[in-house]
Amino acid sequence: MTSATLTDAERPDSPAAGPPPRPRRRSTVAPGGAAVAVMAVFLAVVWLMPLVWAVLTSIKPEGETTAVPLRWLPLEPTFEAYRTVIARGDLQQWLLNSTIVSVLVTALTLVLCVMAAYAFSKTEFPGRKWLFALFVAGILVPPQALIVPLFDEMTVLGLVDTYWGVALPQVVAPVMIFILKRFFDAIPRDYEEAARLDGAGHLRVLWSVVVPMSGPVLAAVAIFTFVQSWNNFLWPFVSTTDPALMTVPVGLGTVQGAYGIMYAQQMAASVLGALPLIVVFMLFQRQVVRGVTDAGLK
Repeated sequence: MTSATLTDAERPDSPAAGPPPRPRRRSTVAPGGAAVAVMAVFLAVVWLMPLVWAVLTSIKPEGETTAVPLRWLPLEPTFEAYRTVIARGDLQQWLLNSTIVSVLVTALTLVLCVMAAYAFSKTEFPGRKWLFALFVAGILVPPQALIVPLFDEMTVLGLVDTYWGVALPQVVAPVMIFILKRFFDAIPRDYEEAARLDGAGHLRVLWSVVVPMSGPVLAAVAIFTFVQSWNNFLWPFVSTTDPALMTVPVGLGTVQGAYGIMYAQQMAASVLGALPLIVVFMLFQRQVVRGVTDAGLK
């Protein structure tokens, strides 16, 4: 009996026995999840390759950019292309023009799309569903099909070769109205009814209740609109003939035709022209991701 009796150290509930062994955790990464992660990394590398190539080409001498065989890394790195592009003076003007046009387009798009989305989401009027369907159908219209009528309209209004002529045709964004309406539909009507009990009208409800609750999705819409306007080439190219009003994409296209194919300078100008977009996205990436998630988009 004595030999069969457990000592204090051998008892499970004894402090001397120490904590019980922890069960081994099973791996929570499913095979499908690992495959998706590997594919995501692969796609990220593929997406980054042109950007890396552009940066490396921009620090090569012009002779190395066309040497055979092509090399990824420059033999004699130099920033001569950047100095040449900056000293020419055109890039600074293009950046200023792109900033003015993109800010105008973003501000006007936000104001108009927010009011239109609120009207479709929170108000009742005859033909609301049909009108909203017409707006959504505008997503299917290719922008190239509107170039001629828009140019005729800007010519009649006397807005060709002006900032307004470049910005106004880019303001209409049916897809942004659709995104904002989906988000506004998810806002409980209790907040709206409480504001109405205090005597608030539609504009007061919109700017004092709906807009403050829609910060992330508004930030996402603003960033997407800004990037789309900054990268737009076709309409600024058609609507401007004055070199002083050229945006970055249009300016880069004209440099290729005027100065021949100078790859290092082209890549240097492209990298400098893309820097504002990279900075803006890095500063507001959390708001963009949260806005896309809140809007229910994939």
